[in-house]
Amino acid sequence: MKHVTLLLLLALLALARPTFAQESGTEKSAREDAPPALQEYQGRRIAQTMHWLGAEWLIRNEREREERCSLMLTSLGVKPGMTVCDMGCGNGFYTLQLAKMVGEKGRVYAVDIQPEMLKLLQQRADKAGLKNIVPVQGELWDPKLPPGKIDLILLVDVYHEFSHPVQMLAGMRAALAPGGNAVLVEYRGEDPEVPIKPLHKMTKDQIKMEWLPNGFKLAKEFDKLPWQHMMWFEKDEPK
Repeated sequence: MKHVTLLLLLALLALARPTFAQESGTEKSAREDAPPALQEYQGRRIAQTMHWLGAEWLIRNEREREERCSLMLTSLGVKPGMTVCDMGCGNGFYTLQLAKMVGEKGRVYAVDIQPEMLKLLQQRADKAGLKNIVPVQGELWDPKLPPGKIDLILLVDVYHEFSHPVQMLAGMRAALAPGGNAVLVEYRGEDPEVPIKPLHKMTKDQIKMEWLPNGFKLAKEFDKLPWQHMMWFEKDEPK
């Protein structure tokens, strides 16, 4: 019954693309000149972005039991003083935990395309007294990260929603510091027992089909999460 409820909730949360704050003429013009959004990439249908009205689902009590979030975090290799990014941060479920892991001398760039999500994140960060988080409102095609500064970019269940995967992969690659990694966490598409809609799951083969030609190489994997793949990518020469 819980799995059925989860599937119904995901279906409701994916009904709409995100809304944006009021734009200036320059911003509107820039969006009109943006590259077109894709409906499919490398044979995979791109999922719609989860709407900010469903943000409470991200901090549900069952998430640790279902996904072993703490195990994923301890496996990341985050150290005090690092500069990291929570890509598609939502209301900050992982952002706040990363901020504690990097400490006062570290920094967390929290990127989301929905300003409402960033407001929710800021409220939670203020309540927790965390001052090392930098909220960033990215674009669909641009993560708006500083070039060459990020030691680790974490993407949890978000990459499959990117409507501009090529541009976003290029932007993240440019943001990585020497020796930096992008860590991709996605629900396993090979496993029918994972109670997530197929559109919101990815296979390892599909992930590599999309990431490797865009200037990344697979560095390592962690296969002990109950529902998700966890894959580290580092810079490689574009094919």
